[in-house]
Amino acid sequence: MPMTATPAWLDRLLALSRLATRALEALQPAAQLAARVYVGLAFFRSGLTKIVDWDTTLALFHDEYHVPLLPPELAAWMGTAGELALPVLLIPGLFGRFAALGLSVVNAMAAASLPDIAPAALQQHVFWGSLLAGLALWGPGRWSVDALWWPRLAAPRPALRP
Repeated sequence: MPMTATPAWLDRLLALSRLATRALEALQPAAQLAARVYVGLAFFRSGLTKIVDWDTTLALFHDEYHVPLLPPELAAWMGTAGELALPVLLIPGLFGRFAALGLSVVNAMAAASLPDIAPAALQQHVFWGSLLAGLALWGPGRWSVDALWWPRLAAPRPALRP
């Protein structure tokens, strides 16, 4: 069976596709950084509002937020600690996947603990969850502490001489 030449329009389309792919891949580190900063700041700010007025936070966890399986005081402490500590790891990309998974749990609990969550608020939690899922699955990106640190730790080291 003779080989037929690829039509010129298809060659141009494939070349354009390869160019677009390279351009989008070049933007990935910036997109991952933007996602880390956007989600991290949202949760960190939420944690700050909770520690500003701890009595109100405890009242909310007693009366409004219904976290399954946890006493309200423990849920308040754990949620606030997660909102304050995990973004500090996520934003620079230090243990980025761990931080993204941890914030995913905080995000899911926050959405699940409000029985009458407004549709817009639920949509925001879904958006944060999708960004966190991407960061957990594909990592924090080349512009992260993890990308700088882990290769150095995994590099072979010369044997110590006695």
